[in-house]
Amino acid sequence: MNYSGKKKRHTQKTQIVADKVSRKILCTDFAKGRRHDFKLFKDSKVYLKKESKCVVDTGYQGIQKLHINSEYPKKRSKKNPLTKEDKKQNRQISSERITVEHIIRDVKIFRIIAEKYRNRRRRFSLRFNLIAAIYNLNLIYK
Repeated sequence: MNYSGKKKRHTQKTQIVADKVSRKILCTDFAKGRRHDFKLFKDSKVYLKKESKCVVDTGYQGIQKLHINSEYPKKRSKKNPLTKEDKKQNRQISSERITVEHIIRDVKIFRIIAEKYRNRRRRFSLRFNLIAAIYNLNLIYK
């Protein structure tokens, strides 16, 4: 069942691993909408070199146990608000992540992620991988 309690509908989850310099999509993985981001990352068994820097969002808390050279923004809580240093660090991390957000925006132009997916769920991964290949090919001819 693909029912997501957060979105209150049946959803698909897509994970994209992209290179910051070349802006290419290197790897994709898919799961049912209720799967947590970090669990999807662990199950995908994406290999990251030790010297490569991994910058992720707050859904990947605990990634530093698997990959030492990784960064994610700190969350605030009701009792522990963020300090000015934490806010500065979060802003720096988000400025590094902005290229990945632009890649996601460019893929959403194809409307497969941006709108309801009304086709067979089994073929979602195939169609998304084809769109990622078209996106990577488009980078070559720009």
